[in-house]
Amino acid sequence: MPRYYEDKEEDGLACSGVREDLRQCLLSSPCVLKENKSPKQCLREGHCRSLQVTFFACKRSMLDTRARFRGRKGY
Repeated sequence: MPRYYEDKEEDGLACSGVREDLRQCLLSSPCVLKENKSPKQCLREGHCRSLQVTFFACKRSMLDTRARFRGRKGY
């Protein structure tokens, strides 16, 4: 499921790869395409749940002081 972007420039933001994959997952989900709901509504309904959990873990690891030694979660 994760997409690695070799030719894309690194924007320097933390968790940018997970954020981009979550955005693409939501925009290509049938909830958005067929039911014409907003991505925020589809996220609340539970679509793309695994990427949402990975994004949350990545953002939480930014606040964790142990991340200096272990590295950030995510990819």
